[in-house]
Amino acid sequence: MRKTAALIALGLFALSSSACFAQGWPPWADGAFGRGPWGYDSPRHWERPDVVVPPERRNFRAEAGNIRDGGARPEIAQQAPPVVTFPHDYPPNSIVIDTGGRKLYYVLPGDRAYEYGISVGREGFNWTGTETVSRMQAWPDWYPPAEMRERDPNLPEKMTGGIRNPLGAMALYLGNTLYRIHGTNDAKSIGRAASSGCFRMLNSHVLHLASVAEIGTTVNVVASLPQRHEITRAESPPQANREVAPARVSSPPAPPDRAPNYQALREYMLRSP
Repeated sequence: MRKTAALIALGLFALSSSACFAQGWPPWADGAFGRGPWGYDSPRHWERPDVVVPPERRNFRAEAGNIRDGGARPEIAQQAPPVVTFPHDYPPNSIVIDTGGRKLYYVLPGDRAYEYGISVGREGFNWTGTETVSRMQAWPDWYPPAEMRERDPNLPEKMTGGIRNPLGAMALYLGNTLYRIHGTNDAKSIGRAASSGCFRMLNSHVLHLASVAEIGTTVNVVASLPQRHEITRAESPPQANREVAPARVSSPPAPPDRAPNYQALREYMLRSP
């Protein structure tokens, strides 16, 4: 009787073990015995279809064609920048980008303009010229150009719009070029020469710019704006500017070479009629 029970138990164990191996190496065994059923260094580990390499250990170069997620798209309130005096010959409702001063101006009537801080192209990537706003897009997708991906093979071919996307919450496309005025997720870059030719703004500022600009708005990119003309001062009254000559002081008479002979002078006066 005991032998019969032992044989039945042994059979059940064999059946259960076969079922387990048919479904793959049990998860707890990885930690106990290594990567797979054949030991830690077994090459059969690489043949397992259920092995998933963690993202941080993947070779991203092999996945460069994949689409990367740009993250969430939170609500961001637009913020108007300060209005400054703008005494330059650009028409109202146009955009002027001063790359040297790292400022973007939206020209208003009456020699005024909105002044936004921006990031400009780093050395070798800056440019000047005139374009127009050809398109606006909220939370735009990013397609790094081929030359950029050659410089950095870790870049994807596409990143969807989102808070992690370097184009930020809004992009104003400039003509048919690859350049844009766009938001950024790197606020520390504002005021620096850090981009590849685009113009970065705070997300709150680019949303404000998009609310006042229109498709077809002229964008003038200049190396620097001329210095503001100094206000001519009114001339002071002539007497205030005229130098007063010092009073002329008569020089004392030159001393005689010798003292006068008073006795000879007296005798001369007495002989006179």
